[in-house]
Amino acid sequence: MYWWKARQLASGDGCGAGWGAQASGCGPRGGGWRGGRGDERQASGGDDGEGDFGGGAFGVRRPLRFLAYKLELDERQVGELARILDELKTERAQAEVDRRRTLTAFADAVAGSVFDKGRAKEGADLRVGSAERLRDAVTKALERIHTLLDDDQRQRLAYLIRTGTLVL
Repeated sequence: MYWWKARQLASGDGCGAGWGAQASGCGPRGGGWRGGRGDERQASGGDDGEGDFGGGAFGVRRPLRFLAYKLELDERQVGELARILDELKTERAQAEVDRRRTLTAFADAVAGSVFDKGRAKEGADLRVGSAERLRDAVTKALERIHTLLDDDQRQRLAYLIRTGTLVL
């Protein structure tokens, strides 16, 4: 409970974690339960201090639901999009594991009395390889999504990406 209250107060909008008068201006009509942010800000997922609890694969907390609604997807499209996002989620999780390994390698390189160039290079190479795999996964996912959508849906998706509502 303490963590939740602290998160609400730290949002900086004056919207507390209480009920009644303490939470005036909060709620679905008063700006949303997540620190007073509306639907657009909730969907953006950018750098909003969410840490590990923030946006998903596309910078949106619930990317499948969000895209199904915004793009007006049919059942077949939702099923295929779910598979695409699941694969991308797996690749992003692997990238996070690689990021931790990279940090360990960098820490090991500076821990000794002499800088270990080999260990630092190993960490840097791991970081680059991970970024390349993630780049390829995102490109493949976008290609599959492009094939899945009709022209109007592609235009709406492009708009979401351009405006920053959807963060890749």
